[in-house]
Amino acid sequence: MSDADPRGLAAIRTLPAEPPVVGEPADAAPRSSSTGSRIGRPLDALIRGIGPVVLALLVSALLLVALGRNPATFYTDIWSGGVGGTAWQDSATRMAPLLLIAAGLIIVFRANIWNLGYDGQFLLAAAVVGGLGPPLAEVLPVWLMLVALFLAAGATGAAWTLLPAFLKARYEVNEIVTTLMTSFLGISLAAILVKGPFQDPGTQVAQTRVVAINQMLPNIPGTTLNVSFVIALCIMVVVYYVMSRTSLGLRLYVLGASRRAAIHSGLHVNRIITGAFLASGALIGFAAAAEVTGIWGYVRAEWNPNFGAAVIPLVFLARLNALAVIPFIAFYSVLSIGGDVATQHAQLPIDFLLVVVGLILLFMALTEYLGNRRDLGGSYLTEGLANALKKGRTDA
Repeated sequence: MSDADPRGLAAIRTLPAEPPVVGEPADAAPRSSSTGSRIGRPLDALIRGIGPVVLALLVSALLLVALGRNPATFYTDIWSGGVGGTAWQDSATRMAPLLLIAAGLIIVFRANIWNLGYDGQFLLAAAVVGGLGPPLAEVLPVWLMLVALFLAAGATGAAWTLLPAFLKARYEVNEIVTTLMTSFLGISLAAILVKGPFQDPGTQVAQTRVVAINQMLPNIPGTTLNVSFVIALCIMVVVYYVMSRTSLGLRLYVLGASRRAAIHSGLHVNRIITGAFLASGALIGFAAAAEVTGIWGYVRAEWNPNFGAAVIPLVFLARLNALAVIPFIAFYSVLSIGGDVATQHAQLPIDFLLVVVGLILLFMALTEYLGNRRDLGGSYLTEGLANALKKGRTDA
């Protein structure tokens, strides 16, 4: 690499202007219209993105019929409970932490990194916010206290990725194993903090002290929707711009396509890996801050919303696109909020909604399998992510 181009940008500029079809090698030859994929990319994106959701809803309708329930009534209740009247504000509020988690996962997934430690990062950041919130509220103005809590949550989430980042960057230790291990540790440590130093002495329940409502995130005027929704949307736009329009996004793409190519291009691979991990953890920490300061005002020891597990399939349905994932998260939020009402009216357990999510995953897997068998083109996973996942199963 010449001294005039120390960061290897000249080599990167030789890559195609648009990324190849997801799942193809970065150096694959362009496909012509007469060979390769049997369907066009727009149709492929539609089939892979909308198809599993539609099929899951259809099969869920058949299950409802088998259980003696009316599917039309059930889905109408979901709509009215998640969108009708002012219910859309509850669904939009649920979207805020999900969007922030999605933003964090998109960054690492694009770099061919599996950050599966989202639960530990989220809960540990939430415990820090719940523990620091009340004492900070006593000495700081509300706006400064909220900024401090978001920064503390982001720093906590980022810090909890340092060990997996170091092991991945320095020794190429599979991050699937290390992030899962640190996640379990983070969940346990969060519970210890809530039951120990952050415990509210005024109650027997294992929870932090409660932040006053007037010291939490303010609502958008005329609504019950707090400003975390706007913050999350702005961050999604920023992530989309960074990933698609900046050299940083291109570096992440090059690393995700091939670590060897990234090294030969002169990129600082270890720095990119560490930076991607830190950014992902910080955004997940922001999600925790948005949930605690926007909704609850406190944290309980056994609380775990399991947002990350719900976000992962939505991120891949959107093909790692920060803007395309927004409607998928909106759909899930409506399903989650409206589903509470629908299951109560239908006298079904709330876990029925997990069946719907499970069916989406099942049909995603079937779509992936048929797409690979019949050369229909595309994939939910980049080739690097798929290889990392196979290696993680082998290592386990």
